[in-house]
Amino acid sequence: MLTAYDLWKTYRDRTVVQSLNFTLQPGEVLGLLGANGAGKTTTVGMLYGAVIPTRGFVQVGQYQVQSHGRQARNLMGIVTQEDNLDPDFTVLENLSYFAQYYRITGKAARSRAGELLAQVSLQDYAHHRIDQLSGGLKRRLVLARSLINQPQIVFLDEPTTGLDPDARQDFWRLVADLKQSGCGVLLTTHYMDEAQRLCDRLILMQQGKAIDEGSPKTLIERTVGQEVVEIEGLSEATLKALTQPYQTWYRSFGSGYLVCLPSTDSHTLWEQLSDAEPSRISRRRANLEDVFLRLTGTLLE
Repeated sequence: MLTAYDLWKTYRDRTVVQSLNFTLQPGEVLGLLGANGAGKTTTVGMLYGAVIPTRGFVQVGQYQVQSHGRQARNLMGIVTQEDNLDPDFTVLENLSYFAQYYRITGKAARSRAGELLAQVSLQDYAHHRIDQLSGGLKRRLVLARSLINQPQIVFLDEPTTGLDPDARQDFWRLVADLKQSGCGVLLTTHYMDEAQRLCDRLILMQQGKAIDEGSPKTLIERTVGQEVVEIEGLSEATLKALTQPYQTWYRSFGSGYLVCLPSTDSHTLWEQLSDAEPSRISRRRANLEDVFLRLTGTLLE
């Protein structure tokens, strides 16, 4: 459905994206995960044609975005970080007028707008003005607008930033519906729980590069393992001496350390760490936050 081949973007002497290669399949949710400044938004801009690559190309179906942008964008829906809704129009009018960009007019535009409002559960707000909507309702409307042309691919660029937990859950359900319908979804996010919940596959980005790729489960098991320990009150020398025989890893984490428990002898290492009398110790399942910490040395914020 979508292929990105050897994408680079350089501004003067600063390279913000380099050598990205990936595909997006129908019915797949692909996540770009990385800290602010990792190159996610620039990458998405290149995918839908808002940013011209310095090198490489993007192909959607049979169309290259750089040479056949109009045809390629007819297959896309785009949700940017900004709502950019027209405050002078009602909810229904925002969709009806936007439909004209795709030559959907009159009764057909109003009918399509009504379908989409029902799809995102905004039918009761059809005649509300934009300033009467909450942040979560605005995000739903922006998603509905991106679907006006019945796209095969939807780009979601940090779509739930700033939303409360309930609004995020509502948006997640809508993304799951898109996947179920066979739409390919490319999602950028810095929320680990969002990535783990929604994405079939992830590309981890740092400083414009892809540093790892795989399903959330695969990335966690391959990079970190099954379980980790959060521990405080031990010196690094003590921690190093305890973990070295197991050839496992640890990193600074908050005011203490994060320790990966090995797949074998995990209980023995846990007991040794506990017996060292730390001021605080806890054991939990590994997650994507731990993956990012292992690969980059920093937490994703």
